[in-house]
Amino acid sequence: QVQLVESGGGLVQPGGSLKLSCATSGFTLHYYSIAWFRQAPEKEREGVACIRFSIDKTYYEDSVKGRFTIFREYSNIVSLQMNNLEPEDTGVYYCAAGLICNMDGDMDYWGKGTQVTVSS
Repeated sequence: QVQLVESGGGLVQPGGSLKLSCATSGFTLHYYSIAWFRQAPEKEREGVACIRFSIDKTYYEDSVKGRFTIFREYSNIVSLQMNNLEPEDTGVYYCAAGLICNMDGDMDYWGKGTQVTVSS
């Protein structure tokens, strides 16, 4: 059974950092991709970052390039390091798994999400 569990969300001041982690189980990461999405209350869900393990390729939304990094931290954990956070980064962050990186949201499995709030 596939399972994705996010952790690491919280409240942080602008300019601060957070690391989100996605603990995965029930499938082989080599054949899959892991993506992070976010959704603010007033916005559509958007893809933030994705890693396709089979070709060692990463993808980032333009607004987070240079600030966010997605990486496989351990054998079954995929993390998102978020630096220089801005209020616009606020939202519920979701971890998702699929065969390829599909930043429009067409992924096969989803976690329940973790709240990230960037505020003074």
